[in-house]
Amino acid sequence: MLILVINAGSSSIKYQLLNMETTIVVSKGLVERIGTTGGQLTHRYLNGNSLEKKTINQEFPDHTGGMKLIIDLLTDTEIGVIKSLSEINAVGHRIVQGGGDFNAPVLITDEVKKKIEEMNPLAPLHNPANLLGIEVAQQFFPYIPQVAVFDTAFHQTMPPRAYRYAIPEKFYTENKIRSYGAHGTSHKYVREQAAKYLNNEHAKVITIHLGNGSSITAINEKGESIDTSMGFTPLNGLVMGTRCGDIDPSVLIYMVRECGVKFEELDDLLNKKSGMLGMTGHSDARDIENLYKAGDEKATLCLDLYSYRVKKYIGAYMAALNGADAIVFTAGIGENDFQLRSLICKNMDYLGIQMDDSKNKEYNSPDEIKEVQSSDSKLKILLIPTNEELEIANNTLEIISKK
Repeated sequence: MLILVINAGSSSIKYQLLNMETTIVVSKGLVERIGTTGGQLTHRYLNGNSLEKKTINQEFPDHTGGMKLIIDLLTDTEIGVIKSLSEINAVGHRIVQGGGDFNAPVLITDEVKKKIEEMNPLAPLHNPANLLGIEVAQQFFPYIPQVAVFDTAFHQTMPPRAYRYAIPEKFYTENKIRSYGAHGTSHKYVREQAAKYLNNEHAKVITIHLGNGSSITAINEKGESIDTSMGFTPLNGLVMGTRCGDIDPSVLIYMVRECGVKFEELDDLLNKKSGMLGMTGHSDARDIENLYKAGDEKATLCLDLYSYRVKKYIGAYMAALNGADAIVFTAGIGENDFQLRSLICKNMDYLGIQMDDSKNKEYNSPDEIKEVQSSDSKLKILLIPTNEELEIANNTLEIISKK
């Protein structure tokens, strides 16, 4: 049983082909800079027990060209891992925003695609690209079942007190304005892994997904999301690479009235020009940390503010859960940035969170679950590599098995 997982971005296609009997990745890769100059495809394919790498530099005018090259490589006579596309049993797609219509993965139909498109305003950076990925995949795999897996679905268990806003009710009933969250596929996966690792299916866990986009989720003893930092859109919550996170709404009104910002510029300003980028001129945490180590004041404030925001959410979610068994760091920054993890967990001993700095540094960028708490810590501090592709593949397998 082979399942192809596709995560299409506005200028990229990330993909994995998994053997579901073994959960082994037989091929994976990334097409970058679609529709612009400097296009590149980094392709990895199983050769024996290891993944070999092949890089191709060429222009990709559109996603169709990128997908065609992916298929050519998957079926190549020398480095291909399949002989025919008919060997692929299903395609699973990551969809960021499913609104309130989807609380579980679904088989993709025309009606499903229509509803995904209706959610475009709630995830303007993601949903249009995700939908484009579906359209392109259906061109090449017209007879293979395709499944949509929604980042928002996991958060549909949040109670109204967590997802409603204190605004006139008509905006909820008529316009569906509420908190939806995001990164649910990742939060769900790492919580399940944590529960298995702790041998406690009732573990209460705070999962911290830190990357260019970042979010934190409170997960109760039933494995349900009860609150999450991203809101109506993925703009809310933590400070991110280019997104501001939490902000007083009156600041936006003031910007328009007093600062010369046009209303139509706000979306771009808050989503693409704020966050770490707005504070330092850099959106990559690695660049900011280099400046931080050199004593740069802007970088120092940025990391201080970034870690403080995460720390506040941990405290809030400890209260919401009435205590937790573990906190989990995951995703690009969460797994690979020991400095930021240390800043976040500093002076949290009152809540029972104490990090072992030597373990935190030693186990940076783990291939498996690692504990980095000190012996005095009441909570486990876990580093868990996320695997959204495997979670999407498992969800896809579950859906097609019901057919």
